[in-house]
Amino acid sequence: MNLDRASLEDAVRQGILAREQVERLWAFLEERNADQPSFRFTHILYYFGGLIAIGAMSLFMTLGWEQLGGWGLCFIAIAYIVLAVSLTEYLLGRKRLAIPAGITAALAVAIVPLAVYGLQEGLGWWAQGRVYRDYHVYIDWRWIMMELATLAAGAVALWRYRLPFLLMPVAVTLWYMSMDIVPFLLGDADYSWDLRRWVSLWWGLAMILVAFWIHLRSRSGKDYPFWIYLFGVLAFWGGLTSMDSNSELGKFAYFCINLGMIGVGALLSRRVFVVFGGIGAAIYLGHLARTIFKDSLLFPLALSAIGLGVIYLGILWQRNEQRIVARIRALLPEPLRAMADRS
Repeated sequence: MNLDRASLEDAVRQGILAREQVERLWAFLEERNADQPSFRFTHILYYFGGLIAIGAMSLFMTLGWEQLGGWGLCFIAIAYIVLAVSLTEYLLGRKRLAIPAGITAALAVAIVPLAVYGLQEGLGWWAQGRVYRDYHVYIDWRWIMMELATLAAGAVALWRYRLPFLLMPVAVTLWYMSMDIVPFLLGDADYSWDLRRWVSLWWGLAMILVAFWIHLRSRSGKDYPFWIYLFGVLAFWGGLTSMDSNSELGKFAYFCINLGMIGVGALLSRRVFVVFGGIGAAIYLGHLARTIFKDSLLFPLALSAIGLGVIYLGILWQRNEQRIVARIRALLPEPLRAMADRS
């Protein structure tokens, strides 16, 4: 349920709340939610500027930077990290601006791979054939040291600042590791696509469970697990979807798993599960339309009937939602019930 100013104005017109109560309540909610990410223009500018700065030192770096040599890259990266940490301390300590502080702290963590790459290059520990710009493009076991250092820096930053956006570079790094860990352990020769799919699936599932654990333990109202959920679902669903199945039973199981993701998303109030689950379900229905029921006149009619039936189930759910939810929550353990209340 979303509470906005228009809803409060409607309550005034219906005599439920007084004008003075609405003004005081709205002022209280604005102050309380000042540090909660939203689609306010100010927050859009924060994140847009932050992503530009992070991308400038990662995705959009040019080969010209390689001319500075390893030590040059390392020193520049350290200088950027010091600057980003100083901005974080200033924004958080002096200005009490948690959202831009989280972005500058994430920038510091996102630059750590460049510092480690430059250090390895400067010490002569980096083999030829890969440059830093490839870090965000190609799978390679040599990125592992950069990824481990980034995770360590992220852990330190989270311990120091407790800002949810810091989990963005951590989640991205964990996603990268899901692809780089197998060639690191087994070598490039043994790195098959089939193994890559399974590693992505199980790694993603592990990230989802970690995010759920964070979600379960969070008491601050800040959305710490968001980025872990996002990239965990991306790794899990990507691995699952890329698997080849020669049986219709396997494809139907894929469809059921995606339906389960939609249910989990509704239970946890996490749209990422619903979005990817919906895409997966659509992929399966497209498979049925292309192969099993190719050129069939009845399939679109049957599918339309199923869609209308789902809409009717939604109507029944809306009519009985409070009673059903109350019964389900009564069966949940206290920690899960508290988490559902926060969602």
